This record gives sequence, structure tokens and C-alpha cells, in this order.
Amino acid sequence: MTDYCAFSKNHKCIKWQDYEITRHELEEADELFHGNWIEIQKQHEYILQLQALLKENSIAYPPEE
Repeated sequence: MTDYCAFSKNHKCIKWQDYEITRHELEEADELFHGNWIEIQKQHEYILQLQALLKENSIAYPPEE
């Protein structure tokens, strides 16, 4: 794909600009999603460790809803 358009005065394609903006937004969203997923995994591992300690010491904890 190129940003050349024979039908506009400045030969710039509006669809190309939309494509560039959308691609940038998707890349940013992917980075944020990946970072959030890593944090969720860490928190899940931490919860599992805490649950194991509570169970090991016969301490009741609320079930997951």
C-alpha cells in the first residue's frame, strides 16, 4: 500500500492516513494488553500461593464467585 492518490489535489490518500492511525492504535493496544496480561498472571500466582498457605494452616477463606 502507498499513500498516493491520483484523485486528490495533494495526491494524499485519506484512507492511507486512516490506515496509519488505526495501525498505530492497534500496536499501542497490543502493548497495553500484553502488559496487563503479565500483571494478571503475576496476581493469579500470588493468589494461589496465599490460598495454599491458608489451606496449609487450616484457615478458611471465601470461595471464588
